[in-house]
Amino acid sequence: MTQTIVGVDIAKNVMQVHWVDPETGEIVNRPVKRAAFLEYFANRHPCLIGMESCSGSQHWARRLIEMGHQVKLMPAKFVKAFNIRNKNDAADARAIWMATRMDSKEVAVKTEAQQAVLALHRMRQQLVKFRTMQINSLRGLLTEYGEVMGVGRTALDRAVVGILERLSGRLPAILIDTLREQWKGLDDLDRQIGQIERRLNEWMKGDQSAKAISVIPGVGLLTATAAVATMGRAKAFKSGREFAAWLGLVPGQTGSGGKIELQGISKRGDTYLRTLLVHGARSIIYRVKEPGPWVAQMKQRRPLNVVIVAMANKLARIIWAMLAHQRPYRKDHESVRPT
Repeated sequence: MTQTIVGVDIAKNVMQVHWVDPETGEIVNRPVKRAAFLEYFANRHPCLIGMESCSGSQHWARRLIEMGHQVKLMPAKFVKAFNIRNKNDAADARAIWMATRMDSKEVAVKTEAQQAVLALHRMRQQLVKFRTMQINSLRGLLTEYGEVMGVGRTALDRAVVGILERLSGRLPAILIDTLREQWKGLDDLDRQIGQIERRLNEWMKGDQSAKAISVIPGVGLLTATAAVATMGRAKAFKSGREFAAWLGLVPGQTGSGGKIELQGISKRGDTYLRTLLVHGARSIIYRVKEPGPWVAQMKQRRPLNVVIVAMANKLARIIWAMLAHQRPYRKDHESVRPT
């Protein structure tokens, strides 16, 4: 029997479903309320269900897979190309149905544990952003009163006590007290960030994959846990090259008539994991005494930032190879092209 392909447009309260009956050719495009969504697929034969990768899609994908269906999550940019007319729920569901029929790279369906780790990373990232905003805000406010200090947390902690003492005789106490409270609030943010990192460390101790790749130079706690949780299944990628391209660590291409021009890195995929890999590669280039002959040769031919991105690409390939083939890290390993 031919497998039915169903396109689903996810929403908060009403889902739009589009599919074509393989026997009669009848086109079905109808709304389904959230409470009856799973019941709609409960008694159906196994289907290929396509959805945009968005908020809530991972939850619905897991539930539908438990029912025996096959789920294909797709990036919203890929689906958008198939919606060529009006933007509404019915048109979106039809575009998703059309995109599901195409051969495209899927977004991995993650387990609840993997999503929990990614949630910790997102909350930590938000706290770090708040801390940076708070530091810059304090520096900017104090500059208005002629007090200039160096960039960074260390410079702020070193100078802010003396600055507040000097300004206490000139400015109202309500402002001085508020500035002091804002500075003390940075310690609370530090404590919350440290607590999340300790929880990530505890999770990594119990996860063999994250523990295995954490020994790679340039891959620490954050990169190891984020890579395992973001990747989902390593076998979902055909090769380490595809995984690196999925992260946007390869050059973009433009060309016509057989002439191809390489541009900067495409910056597609997960920005957070790509940033961690680039920072890890930068630590190897700057801090490792002998990063290897490959890095030395690259530095002679290419700019430093290009070498850093190339090293990040290499780290991504190493991570995929270790997880896909279940092999430990070996510093002296040399890849051999298959014959």
